[in-house]
Amino acid sequence: MRIGIYPGSFDPVTLGHLDIIKRSAKLVDKLIIGVLNNSKKVPVFTNQERKEMIETVAADIPNVEVDYFTGLLVDFAKEKQADVIFRGLRAVSDFEYELQIAQLNRTLRPELDTVFLAASVEHAYLSSSLVREIAQYRGDISSLVPEELIPIVERKYQEILSKT
Repeated sequence: MRIGIYPGSFDPVTLGHLDIIKRSAKLVDKLIIGVLNNSKKVPVFTNQERKEMIETVAADIPNVEVDYFTGLLVDFAKEKQADVIFRGLRAVSDFEYELQIAQLNRTLRPELDTVFLAASVEHAYLSSSLVREIAQYRGDISSLVPEELIPIVERKYQEILSKT
């Protein structure tokens, strides 16, 4: 069985993420979406909320499962018996960073490959940080996140704004 991992913070899940999930899932028997608890970032959404958002938008993709992890991706991949990591690339700047990470991961676990998928043109500009910024100012995020997540993202930012 060929197992792949698509890691990320998914804070929140965007249409670009969903595109990479769908395309990656076609290339493996099982795709594990690894929701990263990154010590360098303070996410807006909890691990559980991010996991649930991905499960919601990927519910119709039968070979996808979602889990969260901390620590090294190579350790998570070993635990899940994965042999490939998927990463989406939006620009050349993404490639430079991602190539370094892929080479480091390969040094730490030589049997683990990284596959880069170019972002679809319609999502090449899209990032979770842009979605967060637009949502924070109550802008229209309908062309940025899956439809079923719009009320979840908007509600989260209403909660945040009501506390300030």
